[in-house]
Amino acid sequence: MTFSQRVLVVSAAVALMATAAPFAQAQDGRLSLADRVSQLEQQHQQDAGTQSLNVELLNRVNQLQTEVQTLRGMVEEQGHRLTELEQRGRDQAMDFDARLSALEGGVASAPTAPNAPTAPTAPDPVASGTLGGVVGQVANAPMPADPVPESTVADSVASPVPAVPELDAAAERAAYDQAFEALKNGQYAEAARRFQSFIDQYPNGEFAPNAQYWLGESYYVTQNYQVALEAFQRLLADFPSSNKVPDALLKVGYSQYELKHWDEAEATLNRVIQQFPDSTVSRLAQGRLRALRLENRQ
Repeated sequence: MTFSQRVLVVSAAVALMATAAPFAQAQDGRLSLADRVSQLEQQHQQDAGTQSLNVELLNRVNQLQTEVQTLRGMVEEQGHRLTELEQRGRDQAMDFDARLSALEGGVASAPTAPNAPTAPTAPDPVASGTLGGVVGQVANAPMPADPVPESTVADSVASPVPAVPELDAAAERAAYDQAFEALKNGQYAEAARRFQSFIDQYPNGEFAPNAQYWLGESYYVTQNYQVALEAFQRLLADFPSSNKVPDALLKVGYSQYELKHWDEAEATLNRVIQQFPDSTVSRLAQGRLRALRLENRQ
């Protein structure tokens, strides 16, 4: 091969390399773009999975907080009951001491004074010659009235009136305690039945608001959210001054959340925060609102 031919071959090779370079660069560019799209898709999937995990974790935290709140309410109820029993025991002890002191005072005043004067002896009517006069006075004296029957005398003494209100209060307390005991033991269906029976029997009783609240709890823990919602709303309507109102309003929002009534749940939870700021129910409402905003509302 001559020198000129060699130069021609080298020039052709250089030209071919120059032509292939842009194609290789374009090919590299297309692969890089595909890699970027793939990375973006993977990132999106990771973000979606992370969001789903965050919602799940937040719901779990909210559930645990709800359980803690329920247990705290039950402990407070038991503590209140214990305080009532202690107070009743002190009252009974004081009443017993007062009765004992009254009895001791009555016994001490019963004996007759030792130097009491002796009654004068009546003169003998025979010896004094006045027997006839005495007989005449007796004959002319008016006849006494018929004796009052013993039964009438007994009836005239005021007999103690049965303490009906106390008996009713004791029966009400016993019925409420039985329903609450079933709830503590996890017998939720039985607890709901007993609380409903209690409310029917004592609709205006002392423990009616608490019974209405725990009735709603009995349904909520068994995921009967619609019935629980109605029970909590009933408490808010019938007992607006009860100390269970904050908890009941929070559970209304929780029930609406579980039923996926998103707008209603958000409004109720915001109402809890506004009406009861700086409280446990307010903090729980804020946590549930965070979960609500992460939820898919489709």
